[in-house]
Amino acid sequence: MSHALRPVATLSEAWLLGLEHALKSSEGRMAHLVTTIEHPGVELPEIREGLDCALGRANSPSVDTVAQTIFPKSLYRDPGEIWSPGMPRSLERKLDAAANDLYDRYLSMLPILLTDRANSRGTYFSRMISWPGKGIGGVNQISRRIRRIRNELTNERSTHNTLDIDLSADCIRDAEPSQGTQIYAATDDRTRGFPCLVHIDFTLLGGVLHCVAVYRHHYFVEKTYGNYLGLSWLMQFLCQQSGVTLGELVIHSTLADAQPSHKARPRDLVMEFLPELAADTADSRW
Repeated sequence: MSHALRPVATLSEAWLLGLEHALKSSEGRMAHLVTTIEHPGVELPEIREGLDCALGRANSPSVDTVAQTIFPKSLYRDPGEIWSPGMPRSLERKLDAAANDLYDRYLSMLPILLTDRANSRGTYFSRMISWPGKGIGGVNQISRRIRRIRNELTNERSTHNTLDIDLSADCIRDAEPSQGTQIYAATDDRTRGFPCLVHIDFTLLGGVLHCVAVYRHHYFVEKTYGNYLGLSWLMQFLCQQSGVTLGELVIHSTLADAQPSHKARPRDLVMEFLPELAADTADSRW
């Protein structure tokens, strides 16, 4: 039942091939679909535009709207610098100020965001920068990971797999998310709803930052393309802030849901765009 799609270059290809594969499964759903994107952030404009048009006709959120829930790129004032060991302190302060401005701008919006019933348990980004995400003043997991990577490079060390970020169920109040995986409430028995994204793991190897994200229920029409894009933005932010190279993005959809009856007509999207990828998808046929 599980399936690992062959690695592809762009997130557009990854989304389209994953949608196709899930549609061919029983009732348009399958367990354990694993997708590998070699160059996160690279898109095929015609596929992105086609999906956005279909989502618009179906009155569903756009790709960009979904992506912003994972990383609010519109709030980030890019300083145009990349961190490196020994860089002038003035430039490092410029990078730090840009990151802190992003966190502050988002957290200033958080009280309003939490009034939405869908955000009653926090948001993805609030859990990343103010764990457990239900208010201001929590632990900033992203900031800690950036400092950790910078220290690794400055001190010429090579710790590989200690950079996870957790977004799952409500944690035990006194748990301290300083070194990775957290302790969560065993009473969490929700089968759907927030959060579908439960874990993000970063691996630093040879100066390259790779990412694995785990989704427990992945809606391929409404959410998945935007999820891929938001995760790629998050990776690019971490790379800029810590001076490492962007690696591959792997997504494990424990339940991949092609939403075959969605008003955006996912089968039509596959039929429209898959032929354009035919030369590169010999193992994928509709």
